[in-house]
Amino acid sequence: MSNSDATSKAALADAVRDACINVGFLYVKNHGIPEEVISNALAASKRFFSLPEPQKLEIDIRKSSNFKGYNALLSSNNDPENVGDMHEGFEFGWEEMEVKGHDEKRANDGAMAGANVWPRDVPGFREDVLSYYHAAVDLGKKLFPLFALALNLPEHFFSDKTKNSAAIMRVLHYPPQTGSVDDRVIGIGAHTDFECFTILWQEPEIQALQVLNTQKQWIDAPPIPGTLVVNLGDQFARWTNDVFKSTVHRAINRTGVRRYSIPLFFGTDYDVKLEPIPSCVSSDRPAKYEVVTAGDYVQQRLKAAYGH
Repeated sequence: MSNSDATSKAALADAVRDACINVGFLYVKNHGIPEEVISNALAASKRFFSLPEPQKLEIDIRKSSNFKGYNALLSSNNDPENVGDMHEGFEFGWEEMEVKGHDEKRANDGAMAGANVWPRDVPGFREDVLSYYHAAVDLGKKLFPLFALALNLPEHFFSDKTKNSAAIMRVLHYPPQTGSVDDRVIGIGAHTDFECFTILWQEPEIQALQVLNTQKQWIDAPPIPGTLVVNLGDQFARWTNDVFKSTVHRAINRTGVRRYSIPLFFGTDYDVKLEPIPSCVSSDRPAKYEVVTAGDYVQQRLKAAYGH
């Protein structure tokens, strides 16, 4: 990830370009996030999700104007064809590790502006999930130059557009689905992500994530030890006029055991207009999307997912 050799960087950018154009998903190794940081975030997530339901509902996301807090089982629905998503989650955004009051650097956080809400009586939860959050944000910042090179753009093309990058994290719990199976209730229904890309940690040895390929077949994306999954989202698809793929995916946990995952949705500054990059538009590939700001787009999608 941090190799500064020009030849190695070019080769990596070529591999990223191939994955972004043809698949929209890639695995990242040597990502630099310590295993202890991941383990602590997972343990904190388990402590939170083991709370009694009424206590978790004290910070229900539907009580929040900025889409932060707890979402219960079946309270979101990413696929309109389904009944609901069989997972519960906790959602939060940027916050310094040290409590400093309002952080002026993050004043323009669009749809996610405002303070996070945290559960009571879960020792260490905030610190452990925020430690992972900041480590994953640092990784996201390292990925943007690679995506720029993959688009044959200057390496720092995205730097002035990602000074306060939107970074929304969720910790997720998928209970086991046992007994009779209703195909309209799965872990999370078929969808694309909202932001530029998602950095996903998924629990080892538990298969749930599936990706829809170009032949409209569902392909497993199994956890690979020592790696994180990165998938592209709609902001990049709109920005690149679909040169980069935002690929449909879903999660189905029919393993008979609980599953946990931690996605970080990493985007651009919310006031950035998602205008197609000039090199991605031609007479053969006319502009496909209405120009919107990144923040407006994310807010529309969050409202649709949570019924706000």
